[in-house]
Amino acid sequence: MNLHRLAVLSALSFCLVGGARAQIPVEVSSVESRSIVRQLNVNGTVTSPRTAVLSTAVAGLVAQLDLDEGDRVAQGDPLLMLDPELAQLALDRTLAQVRQREAELADAERRLSQAREVGAERGIARSEIESLEAEVVADEATLAAARVAASEQRALLKRHTLAAPFGGVVSRRLAELGEWVNPGDGLLELVATDGLRFDFQVGQDFYAALSAGAAIEITVDALPDQRMTGTVSTIVPVKDITARTFLVRVLADSLQSDQPLRLTPGMSARGRLAISTGRQGLAVSRDAILRFPDGRVTVWVLERGGEDNTVREQLIATGLEFDGMVEITAGLSGDELVVTRGNETLLDGQKVSIVAEGS
Repeated sequence: MNLHRLAVLSALSFCLVGGARAQIPVEVSSVESRSIVRQLNVNGTVTSPRTAVLSTAVAGLVAQLDLDEGDRVAQGDPLLMLDPELAQLALDRTLAQVRQREAELADAERRLSQAREVGAERGIARSEIESLEAEVVADEATLAAARVAASEQRALLKRHTLAAPFGGVVSRRLAELGEWVNPGDGLLELVATDGLRFDFQVGQDFYAALSAGAAIEITVDALPDQRMTGTVSTIVPVKDITARTFLVRVLADSLQSDQPLRLTPGMSARGRLAISTGRQGLAVSRDAILRFPDGRVTVWVLERGGEDNTVREQLIATGLEFDGMVEITAGLSGDELVVTRGNETLLDGQKVSIVAEGS
Protein backbone atom coordinates (compact mmCIF):
# COMPACT_ATOMS: atom_id res chain seq x y z
CA MET A 1 0.00 0.00 0.00
CA ASN A 2 2.81 2.46 0.87
CA LEU A 3 4.60 1.67 -2.39
CA HIS A 4 1.41 2.29 -4.36
CA ARG A 5 0.83 5.64 -2.62
CA LEU A 6 4.43 6.65 -3.30
CA ALA A 7 4.00 5.83 -6.99
CA VAL A 8 0.84 7.94 -7.18
CA LEU A 9 2.51 10.89 -5.46
CA SER A 10 5.51 10.62 -7.77
CA ALA A 11 3.31 10.62 -10.85
CA LEU A 12 1.33 13.61 -9.55
CA SER A 13 4.56 15.48 -8.81
CA PHE A 14 5.81 14.77 -12.32
CA CYS A 15 2.56 16.10 -13.81
CA LEU A 16 2.72 19.26 -11.75
CA VAL A 17 6.32 19.88 -12.68
CA GLY A 18 5.56 19.21 -16.32
CA GLY A 19 2.55 21.58 -16.15
CA ALA A 20 4.65 24.32 -14.60
CA ARG A 21 7.17 24.02 -17.35
CA ALA A 22 4.56 24.04 -20.14
CA GLN A 23 4.45 27.29 -22.10
CA ILE A 24 0.99 28.85 -22.11
CA PRO A 25 0.07 30.59 -25.42
CA VAL A 26 -0.84 34.22 -24.83
CA GLU A 27 -1.45 37.44 -26.73
CA VAL A 28 0.19 40.61 -25.50
CA SER A 29 -0.01 44.32 -26.23
CA SER A 30 2.04 47.31 -25.17
CA VAL A 31 1.14 49.91 -22.60
CA GLU A 32 0.26 53.04 -24.57
CA SER A 33 0.86 56.67 -23.82
CA ARG A 34 -2.07 58.58 -25.27
CA SER A 35 -4.55 61.35 -24.79
CA ILE A 36 -7.05 60.44 -22.12
CA VAL A 37 -10.69 60.96 -23.03
CA ARG A 38 -13.86 60.62 -21.06
CA GLN A 39 -16.68 58.65 -22.62
CA LEU A 40 -20.19 59.95 -22.03
CA ASN A 41 -23.28 57.88 -22.82
CA VAL A 42 -26.33 59.96 -23.75
CA ASN A 43 -29.89 59.27 -24.85
CA GLY A 44 -31.63 61.07 -27.67
CA THR A 45 -34.14 61.02 -30.48
CA VAL A 46 -34.08 60.97 -34.26
CA THR A 47 -35.55 64.31 -35.35
CA SER A 48 -36.59 65.86 -38.64
CA PRO A 49 -35.20 69.15 -39.94
CA ARG A 50 -38.70 70.16 -41.02
CA THR A 51 -42.12 69.49 -39.54
CA ALA A 52 -45.15 71.53 -40.52
CA VAL A 53 -48.92 71.52 -40.00
CA LEU A 54 -50.19 72.73 -43.37
CA SER A 55 -53.20 74.89 -44.09
CA THR A 56 -54.66 76.80 -47.02
CA ALA A 57 -54.46 80.57 -47.43
CA VAL A 58 -58.13 80.84 -48.45
CA ALA A 59 -61.42 79.48 -47.17
CA GLY A 60 -63.29 76.84 -49.07
CA LEU A 61 -64.82 73.38 -49.31
CA VAL A 62 -62.44 70.42 -49.46
CA ALA A 63 -63.08 68.92 -52.89
CA GLN A 64 -60.09 66.59 -53.30
CA LEU A 65 -57.96 64.83 -50.69
CA ASP A 66 -56.44 61.55 -51.78
CA LEU A 67 -53.55 61.35 -49.29
CA ASP A 68 -53.52 59.47 -46.03
CA GLU A 69 -51.15 59.08 -43.11
CA GLY A 70 -47.89 57.45 -44.14
CA ASP A 71 -47.99 58.59 -47.77
CA ARG A 72 -44.77 60.05 -49.16
CA VAL A 73 -44.81 63.21 -51.24
CA ALA A 74 -42.24 65.25 -53.13
CA GLN A 75 -41.83 69.00 -52.98
CA GLY A 76 -44.52 70.68 -55.07
CA ASP A 77 -46.90 67.70 -55.17
CA PRO A 78 -50.60 68.68 -54.77
CA LEU A 79 -51.89 67.52 -51.39
CA LEU A 80 -55.41 68.92 -51.19
CA MET A 81 -57.77 70.97 -53.38
CA LEU A 82 -60.60 73.26 -52.39
CA ASP A 83 -63.65 73.70 -54.62
CA PRO A 84 -62.38 76.27 -57.19
CA GLU A 85 -65.67 77.11 -58.95
CA LEU A 86 -66.34 80.52 -57.38
CA ALA A 87 -62.69 81.55 -57.65
CA GLN A 88 -62.64 80.54 -61.32
CA LEU A 89 -65.77 82.60 -62.01
CA ALA A 90 -64.22 85.61 -60.28
CA LEU A 91 -61.11 85.21 -62.42
CA ASP A 92 -63.20 85.01 -65.60
CA ARG A 93 -64.97 88.22 -64.61
CA THR A 94 -61.73 90.12 -64.01
CA LEU A 95 -60.29 88.86 -67.31
CA ALA A 96 -63.39 90.19 -69.09
CA GLN A 97 -62.85 93.53 -67.39
CA VAL A 98 -59.23 93.50 -68.59
CA ARG A 99 -60.40 93.01 -72.18
CA GLN A 100 -62.94 95.82 -71.76
CA ARG A 101 -60.26 98.18 -70.40
CA GLU A 102 -57.92 97.25 -73.22
CA ALA A 103 -60.60 98.15 -75.78
CA GLU A 104 -61.35 101.46 -74.06
CA LEU A 105 -57.67 102.35 -73.98
CA ALA A 106 -57.24 101.43 -77.64
CA ASP A 107 -60.20 103.67 -78.58
CA ALA A 108 -58.84 106.59 -76.55
CA GLU A 109 -55.40 106.22 -78.11
CA ARG A 110 -56.97 106.14 -81.61
CA ARG A 111 -58.94 109.33 -81.00
CA LEU A 112 -55.91 111.06 -79.54
CA SER A 113 -53.80 110.07 -82.52
CA GLN A 114 -56.39 111.43 -84.97
CA ALA A 115 -56.70 114.70 -83.06
CA ARG A 116 -52.98 115.20 -83.12
CA GLU A 117 -52.84 114.51 -86.87
CA VAL A 118 -55.59 117.04 -87.67
CA GLY A 119 -54.55 119.55 -85.03
CA ALA A 120 -55.46 123.21 -84.93
CA GLU A 121 -55.64 123.39 -88.72
CA ARG A 122 -59.02 121.64 -88.62
CA GLY A 123 -60.30 123.64 -85.68
CA ILE A 124 -59.43 121.18 -82.87
CA ALA A 125 -58.48 123.15 -79.79
CA ARG A 126 -55.37 122.41 -77.80
CA SER A 127 -57.48 121.87 -74.70
CA GLU A 128 -59.42 119.09 -76.43
CA ILE A 129 -56.18 117.30 -77.30
CA GLU A 130 -55.05 117.62 -73.69
CA SER A 131 -58.38 116.15 -72.55
CA LEU A 132 -57.83 113.17 -74.84
CA GLU A 133 -54.33 112.73 -73.46
CA ALA A 134 -55.72 112.73 -69.92
CA GLU A 135 -58.33 110.17 -70.98
CA VAL A 136 -55.59 107.90 -72.34
CA VAL A 137 -53.66 108.20 -69.07
CA ALA A 138 -56.80 107.39 -67.06
CA ASP A 139 -57.59 104.39 -69.27
CA GLU A 140 -54.02 103.12 -68.87
CA ALA A 141 -54.38 103.32 -65.09
CA THR A 142 -57.76 101.59 -65.24
CA LEU A 143 -56.30 98.82 -67.39
CA ALA A 144 -53.35 98.39 -65.02
CA ALA A 145 -55.76 98.06 -62.07
CA ALA A 146 -57.81 95.48 -63.98
CA ARG A 147 -54.71 93.47 -64.75
CA VAL A 148 -53.67 93.57 -61.08
CA ALA A 149 -57.15 92.38 -60.10
CA ALA A 150 -56.81 89.50 -62.58
CA SER A 151 -53.42 88.57 -61.15
CA GLU A 152 -54.93 88.64 -57.67
CA GLN A 153 -57.70 86.30 -58.74
CA ARG A 154 -55.19 83.95 -60.36
CA ALA A 155 -53.23 83.86 -57.08
CA LEU A 156 -56.41 83.18 -55.10
CA LEU A 157 -57.37 80.39 -57.50
CA LYS A 158 -53.89 78.88 -57.19
CA ARG A 159 -54.20 78.95 -53.40
CA HIS A 160 -57.18 76.59 -53.65
CA THR A 161 -54.58 73.84 -54.21
CA LEU A 162 -52.33 73.02 -51.24
CA ALA A 163 -48.88 71.93 -52.48
CA ALA A 164 -46.13 70.24 -50.48
CA PRO A 165 -43.57 72.87 -49.38
CA PHE A 166 -40.96 70.12 -49.01
CA GLY A 167 -40.66 66.39 -49.54
CA GLY A 168 -41.61 64.07 -46.70
CA VAL A 169 -44.24 61.83 -45.15
CA VAL A 170 -47.79 62.74 -44.15
CA SER A 171 -47.82 62.04 -40.42
CA ARG A 172 -51.38 63.25 -39.69
CA ARG A 173 -54.51 63.91 -41.75
CA LEU A 174 -56.70 66.48 -40.04
CA ALA A 175 -59.36 67.15 -42.69
CA GLU A 176 -61.92 65.20 -44.71
CA LEU A 177 -63.71 65.63 -48.03
CA GLY A 178 -66.65 68.01 -47.83
CA GLU A 179 -65.37 69.98 -44.84
CA TRP A 180 -65.38 73.76 -44.92
CA VAL A 181 -61.98 75.05 -43.90
CA ASN A 182 -60.64 78.49 -43.10
CA PRO A 183 -57.15 79.95 -43.41
CA GLY A 184 -54.99 78.68 -40.56
CA ASP A 185 -56.94 75.46 -40.01
CA GLY A 186 -54.54 72.52 -39.75
CA LEU A 187 -55.25 70.10 -42.60
CA LEU A 188 -52.18 67.88 -42.93
CA GLU A 189 -48.99 67.41 -40.94
CA LEU A 190 -45.91 66.85 -43.09
CA VAL A 191 -42.57 65.59 -41.76
CA ALA A 192 -39.37 65.67 -43.80
CA THR A 193 -37.48 62.37 -43.85
CA ASP A 194 -34.30 63.57 -45.57
CA GLY A 195 -31.44 65.14 -43.65
CA LEU A 196 -32.46 63.52 -40.35
CA ARG A 197 -30.43 64.47 -37.30
CA PHE A 198 -30.07 63.24 -33.73
CA ASP A 199 -30.90 65.38 -30.70
CA PHE A 200 -29.27 64.42 -27.39
CA GLN A 201 -29.74 65.91 -23.95
CA VAL A 202 -26.40 66.34 -22.16
CA GLY A 203 -25.83 67.34 -18.55
CA GLN A 204 -24.61 70.86 -17.84
CA ASP A 205 -21.34 69.54 -16.34
CA PHE A 206 -20.08 68.74 -19.85
CA TYR A 207 -21.01 72.01 -21.55
CA ALA A 208 -17.54 73.52 -21.35
CA ALA A 209 -15.88 70.35 -22.65
CA LEU A 210 -18.05 69.95 -25.76
CA SER A 211 -17.68 71.82 -29.02
CA ALA A 212 -19.02 71.63 -32.56
CA GLY A 213 -17.19 68.99 -34.58
CA ALA A 214 -16.83 66.52 -31.71
CA ALA A 215 -17.19 62.88 -32.75
CA ILE A 216 -19.93 60.61 -31.47
CA GLU A 217 -20.89 56.97 -32.02
CA ILE A 218 -24.61 56.44 -32.49
CA THR A 219 -26.87 53.43 -32.04
CA VAL A 220 -30.57 53.46 -32.87
CA ASP A 221 -32.58 51.29 -30.47
CA ALA A 222 -34.73 49.94 -33.28
CA LEU A 223 -31.58 48.80 -35.13
CA PRO A 224 -29.20 47.68 -32.36
CA ASP A 225 -26.78 45.92 -34.71
CA GLN A 226 -26.16 49.03 -36.78
CA ARG A 227 -23.56 51.62 -35.87
CA MET A 228 -23.10 55.16 -37.13
CA THR A 229 -20.52 57.79 -36.51
CA GLY A 230 -21.63 61.37 -36.25
CA THR A 231 -20.43 64.90 -35.68
CA VAL A 232 -21.78 67.47 -33.26
CA SER A 233 -23.22 70.24 -35.44
CA THR A 234 -25.02 72.47 -32.94
CA ILE A 235 -24.93 73.05 -29.21
CA VAL A 236 -27.87 74.92 -27.67
CA PRO A 237 -26.74 76.26 -24.27
CA VAL A 238 -30.12 76.27 -22.46
CA LYS A 239 -32.71 73.67 -23.34
CA ASP A 240 -34.25 72.28 -20.16
CA ILE A 241 -33.65 74.50 -17.14
CA THR A 242 -35.43 72.06 -14.81
CA ALA A 243 -33.22 69.10 -15.73
CA ARG A 244 -30.11 71.28 -16.18
CA THR A 245 -29.39 69.81 -19.57
CA PHE A 246 -28.59 71.31 -22.95
CA LEU A 247 -29.28 70.17 -26.48
CA VAL A 248 -26.56 68.62 -28.62
CA ARG A 249 -27.59 68.17 -32.25
CA VAL A 250 -25.67 65.57 -34.24
CA LEU A 251 -25.45 64.84 -37.97
CA ALA A 252 -24.61 61.27 -39.00
CA ASP A 253 -21.63 61.24 -41.35
CA SER A 254 -20.86 57.54 -41.86
CA LEU A 255 -22.25 54.06 -41.38
CA GLN A 256 -20.46 50.97 -40.15
CA SER A 257 -22.58 48.83 -42.47
CA ASP A 258 -23.10 48.37 -46.18
CA GLN A 259 -26.86 48.36 -45.65
CA PRO A 260 -28.65 51.73 -45.49
CA LEU A 261 -30.41 52.43 -42.22
CA ARG A 262 -34.17 52.90 -42.27
CA LEU A 263 -34.65 55.77 -39.87
CA THR A 264 -37.78 57.74 -39.08
CA PRO A 265 -38.26 60.75 -36.83
CA GLY A 266 -39.16 59.82 -33.27
CA MET A 267 -36.92 56.76 -33.00
CA SER A 268 -34.91 56.59 -29.79
CA ALA A 269 -31.13 56.65 -30.10
CA ARG A 270 -28.08 56.28 -27.90
CA GLY A 271 -24.84 58.14 -28.31
CA ARG A 272 -21.34 57.76 -26.95
CA LEU A 273 -19.35 60.96 -26.85
CA ALA A 274 -15.58 61.10 -26.46
CA ILE A 275 -14.71 64.19 -24.43
CA SER A 276 -11.06 65.17 -24.17
CA THR A 277 -9.70 65.63 -20.65
CA GLY A 278 -6.74 67.63 -21.93
CA ARG A 279 -4.14 65.32 -20.41
CA GLN A 280 -1.84 62.48 -21.46
CA GLY A 281 -1.62 59.18 -19.63
CA LEU A 282 -0.98 55.46 -19.82
CA ALA A 283 -3.65 53.08 -21.07
CA VAL A 284 -3.95 49.35 -21.74
CA SER A 285 -6.49 47.20 -23.53
CA ARG A 286 -9.58 46.43 -21.48
CA ASP A 287 -8.89 42.73 -22.07
CA ALA A 288 -5.71 42.98 -20.00
CA ILE A 289 -7.53 44.05 -16.84
CA LEU A 290 -8.46 41.48 -14.19
CA ARG A 291 -10.77 42.56 -11.36
CA PHE A 292 -11.29 40.55 -8.19
CA PRO A 293 -14.09 40.52 -5.59
CA ASP A 294 -11.75 41.85 -2.91
CA GLY A 295 -11.19 45.01 -4.97
CA ARG A 296 -7.81 44.13 -6.43
CA VAL A 297 -7.16 45.12 -10.03
CA THR A 298 -4.22 43.47 -11.78
CA VAL A 299 -2.56 42.83 -15.11
CA TRP A 300 -0.06 40.18 -16.15
CA VAL A 301 3.21 41.72 -17.28
CA LEU A 302 5.49 39.89 -19.70
CA GLU A 303 9.07 39.28 -18.51
CA ARG A 304 11.36 38.53 -21.44
CA GLY A 305 14.09 35.97 -20.76
CA GLY A 306 15.72 34.93 -23.99
CA GLU A 307 14.00 31.78 -25.16
CA ASP A 308 11.83 31.60 -22.05
CA ASN A 309 9.27 34.33 -21.47
CA THR A 310 7.49 34.45 -18.12
CA VAL A 311 4.77 36.56 -16.57
CA ARG A 312 4.29 38.32 -13.27
CA GLU A 313 1.13 39.69 -11.72
CA GLN A 314 1.08 43.46 -11.20
CA LEU A 315 -1.32 45.42 -9.03
CA ILE A 316 -2.57 48.58 -10.75
CA ALA A 317 -4.96 51.47 -10.23
CA THR A 318 -7.30 52.45 -13.04
CA GLY A 319 -9.01 55.62 -14.21
CA LEU A 320 -11.28 56.32 -17.15
CA GLU A 321 -12.36 53.76 -19.75
CA PHE A 322 -12.64 54.72 -23.43
CA ASP A 323 -12.43 53.12 -26.88
CA GLY A 324 -11.74 49.67 -25.45
CA MET A 325 -8.89 51.06 -23.34
CA VAL A 326 -8.46 51.62 -19.59
CA GLU A 327 -6.44 54.44 -18.09
CA ILE A 328 -3.67 53.31 -15.73
CA THR A 329 -3.04 55.76 -12.89
CA ALA A 330 -0.57 53.63 -10.91
CA GLY A 331 1.38 50.37 -11.17
CA LEU A 332 2.92 50.60 -14.67
CA SER A 333 5.74 52.70 -16.08
CA GLY A 334 4.75 52.61 -19.75
CA ASP A 335 7.39 50.35 -21.31
CA GLU A 336 5.75 47.02 -20.42
CA LEU A 337 3.91 44.40 -22.44
CA VAL A 338 0.72 43.07 -20.82
CA VAL A 339 -1.21 39.88 -21.54
CA THR A 340 -4.57 40.44 -23.24
CA ARG A 341 -5.52 36.83 -24.12
CA GLY A 342 -4.88 33.70 -22.08
CA ASN A 343 -4.53 35.63 -18.81
CA GLU A 344 -7.34 33.90 -16.93
CA THR A 345 -5.33 31.05 -15.29
CA LEU A 346 -1.75 32.32 -15.23
CA LEU A 347 0.57 31.92 -12.26
CA ASP A 348 3.51 34.07 -11.22
CA GLY A 349 6.64 32.99 -13.05
CA GLN A 350 4.76 30.85 -15.53
CA LYS A 351 6.37 30.37 -18.91
CA VAL A 352 4.39 31.66 -21.86
CA SER A 353 4.67 31.66 -25.62
CA ILE A 354 3.60 34.76 -27.50
CA VAL A 355 1.19 33.95 -30.31
CA ALA A 356 0.31 37.59 -31.14
CA GLU A 357 1.71 40.95 -30.16
CA GLY A 358 -0.25 44.14 -30.61
CA SER A 359 0.81 47.75 -30.41
